[in-house]
Amino acid sequence: MTSQFQKKSEAWSARFSEPVSDLVKRYTASVFFDNRMAEVDIQGSLAHAEMLCAQGIITTQDHADIQRGMAQILDEIRNGQFTWLLDLEDVHLNIEKRLTELVGDAGKRLHTGRSRNDQVATDIRLYLRGAIDQIVGLLKDLRAALINLAEQNTDTILPGFTHMQVAQPITFGHHMLAYVEMFSRDTERLLDCRKRVNRLPLGAAALAGTTFPIDRERVAATLGFDAVCYNSLDAVSDRDFAIEFCAAAALIMTHISRMSEELIIWMSPRVGFIDMADRFCTGSSIMPQKKNPDVPELARGKTGRVNGHLIALLTLMKGQPLAYNKDNQEDKEPLFDTVDTLVDTLRIFADLATGIRVKPDAMRAAAFQGYATATDLADYLVKKGLPFRDAHEAVAHAVRTCVEKNCDLSELPLAELQAYSALIGDDVFEVLTLEGSVAARNHVGGTAPEQVRLAIARARAALN
Repeated sequence: MTSQFQKKSEAWSARFSEPVSDLVKRYTASVFFDNRMAEVDIQGSLAHAEMLCAQGIITTQDHADIQRGMAQILDEIRNGQFTWLLDLEDVHLNIEKRLTELVGDAGKRLHTGRSRNDQVATDIRLYLRGAIDQIVGLLKDLRAALINLAEQNTDTILPGFTHMQVAQPITFGHHMLAYVEMFSRDTERLLDCRKRVNRLPLGAAALAGTTFPIDRERVAATLGFDAVCYNSLDAVSDRDFAIEFCAAAALIMTHISRMSEELIIWMSPRVGFIDMADRFCTGSSIMPQKKNPDVPELARGKTGRVNGHLIALLTLMKGQPLAYNKDNQEDKEPLFDTVDTLVDTLRIFADLATGIRVKPDAMRAAAFQGYATATDLADYLVKKGLPFRDAHEAVAHAVRTCVEKNCDLSELPLAELQAYSALIGDDVFEVLTLEGSVAARNHVGGTAPEQVRLAIARARAALN
């Protein structure tokens, strides 16, 4: 949005004996950042005006004038022709002043039965509701991209890790679906948060309601709210819905950050599991060979930024008495930046997922480096009748031998394996293969390719 800010006019009147200083004007003004809510402010005002007219509080002519003036203001804003005045402090007074210039007294009557306190609370909820809907759509795009990547790699084997040590073989498709699960829960959290966002504060006025015969339910229906806020004090003063959103956003960014960390590690030449498309990387100003994974690195950093916004909002609210306080002007910048950061990150990661090139040979070679099938050998012995703790001990001795000989368990001769347990037969080598290991985990939630394909089908169905 192109904006022009000027210092002109005064928002306040006869109550004060001296003008506000320029420094205080700049310190207290929010129009520099809350003008992004202009369109939802107009949306809320039009619904309020329609209700006032229906209730006989303003005339049909006033209502028509307000509609006409707001249409022109909306056009001016969208075309970058609206002049934002610093002296008018915020988006609400700027729009009201311009409306009065255009339609006269009808513009002055618009504020009947409401306060800036319930007006701004309504605007934030309208804005955040739209942001949630956009973010849910972007999460769907990211999940779809990861599902496609998983489908391309249902049989690709890599080592799974615990403590960053090779643990057991898994499939890359299974690994990607773990993030699909995380982002699915993130979507559920946002949709649940939306229910509490989607309640109408308008009509609470400054803090106690209004003496005019308003119809709050009518406004709620017009604006698509599920219900009204039932306590006027609470309606204007709490921002828990914004805090809840920022908490959900911090979890989304945490999941993005975990995935980023793995992408960064996997892209390192020392690991070499993947490569990323060049459009997500940069070079070095001094080292010509470098290809740096800047996008995941920056996303990892921006996670701290979003976490900080959550803490800022929690701190903002913790000491406020009821009802509205000027502190709450500080709720918007953290909220807006959280939305912006999340939207940009999700949009770019959905594209990034399509630019990941998997290197199956490197993944497979790494799976042989840490005796990843040791648990399979223990399970094999348990199925032959050996108690698990005894099986665990026998395999530990076999692994120690492999470490000394610098070989894999599958490379030990049968006779040597039988020295650790007489229960071992020549069928043991079937379970010591990487393919045998992953295929054996053929249950819901397991890494077997068959289960991965079923999980992909479930995930695709959930998208729809």
